[in-house]
Order: sequence, then structure tokens, then C-alpha cells
Amino acid sequence: MKILFLIALLFTNFSFAQQITCSPQSKEAVHAKIKEVKALKKVEIGNTIVAVGKTFLGTPYVAKTLEIGTTESLVVNLEGLDCTTFVENVLAFSLLKSSDSTSFDAFIKTLETIRYKNGTLNGYPSRLHYFTEWIANNQFKGLVTDITAKIGGTPVQKEINFMSTHRELYPFLKDDNANLAQIQASEQYLNNQEFCILEKNTIAANEHLIQSGDIIALTTSIKGLDITHTGIATREKDGRIHLLHASTSGAVKISEKPLVDYLKGIKSNTGIMVVRVN
Repeated sequence: MKILFLIALLFTNFSFAQQITCSPQSKEAVHAKIKEVKALKKVEIGNTIVAVGKTFLGTPYVAKTLEIGTTESLVVNLEGLDCTTFVENVLAFSLLKSSDSTSFDAFIKTLETIRYKNGTLNGYPSRLHYFTEWIANNQFKGLVTDITAKIGGTPVQKEINFMSTHRELYPFLKDDNANLAQIQASEQYLNNQEFCILEKNTIAANEHLIQSGDIIALTTSIKGLDITHTGIATREKDGRIHLLHASTSGAVKISEKPLVDYLKGIKSNTGIMVVRVN
């Protein structure tokens, strides 16, 4: 299915009805990144993901980069990233690398495909806000596969309602009842689904099954939330899996400690989900 997606992407006549928020500096940064990624050695997708991710090392962490303006737009910003936009941008550039596509329009369309339900921006509720839904929808598109169950994960069910119960935290949600109703519908859908977690105390025993380039999502005990953080697995020189991520401590970096030990410092963490790019 991924091959069909890439072929469709290459031959799509790009016309964007929705607003795009992209400064001239960001557009230049995209063109520069496309050239940088194009120059990388062509390897299998997992190693491509890590190589592309490492080109962002040092990029500042900036929260809420997508909450701009008064209506939802496709925000393009490589100068400041949060954990999710880091993963989305790395995936978008990696898919372009795999397809040998080098146009700005192809990047924009790929980013929209990744970020929004069924690949189409249609207002604020169409963004894949909860990362478990991000995983499921991008698996439906054929871009990724949730491998958590295959590597020792166990199914759980949890009430997801953080956004609707904390609407004051979200600029496009706090005063918009129509958006709220659609977010609540998404939450209800998630509440009827199971998802698998590789529990915190079982990650070490299954670390050898995680590959460089896998997307790692950190599950949480926080009420109403599914995922609090995400990044990319990278097996470093010590032979251990570390986390390549946009860290809230300041910038895109590789965790100093292996993932297993890094997670020990997060009290609310319950485990991880592991997603492989197809």
C-alpha cells in the first residue's frame, strides 16, 4: 500500500484548497532540507528515518507550533519542533527520499497526508491530535505498522478525554462548541478501541526486537491521555536503543541514557508503543 501511496504522490496534481502557514524562511528551509536529505546515502527505510532525524539535531524545541491564527492551517515550520511535529517532518522527508521526489509541493502533500485524518485537512478536528489515533490512521493509510503486540505488548483500554475535559488549553477548542463536539466524537471512537502497550517493566527484555527508525510513543498514567511524548528509536554505538526526539529540555537530541533507563526518570510513564515505518 505504501508503494501505491508513493506512486499517487508523485503523479498527483497538487492544488491546495486549505490555507498553508509557511514563512519564506520556512520554505527556504524545506528546500534546503530536501537537498540535504537527497544527498544522504540511500538505505532501507529504518536507517533513512534515523539519518533524516539526525539532520535535525539541535533544532529548538517549541511547543504548540501548530496553534497559529484563528483557523486550522497546514503549518510548515522546521525552525522549531515539538515531539510530534519532529516525527511528522522526519517521516515526510524520509518518504520523499524513498520516492526520489524533490518538490516543495510533494513535501506539503506528504505532510498533510501524515498529519490529518485520511490525509486531508478539513478543519481543526481533522488533525490527528491523539497519538494512538495518529498511529491507527497512518496504519490505515499503509504508511506504518503498529508492532507493539508482536514484540510483547499487551492490550489495554483507557478512557481518553483529556482534550474535551481541558478545552481551555486548546485555542481552537476553548470557545468553539462545534470543534468540541467533533473532538468528543474522536474520543468516543478511541474509547471503544483497545491499543497495545509494551509495559515499562518488559521493555528491557524486548529491546532487541526494536529497530532503528521505529517510532516510539510513550504511554502514560495521566488521566484522559494516551501518549505524552514520541520520538525515534536509534541503536547507538553502545548497542542499546536510545530515543532521538524533540526534547522539552530544549532541542532535538539523542537521549544520553538508553530508552529503558530514560523512561525510569518519568514517573507517569507506563510503557511504550512501537510503530514501524513500512
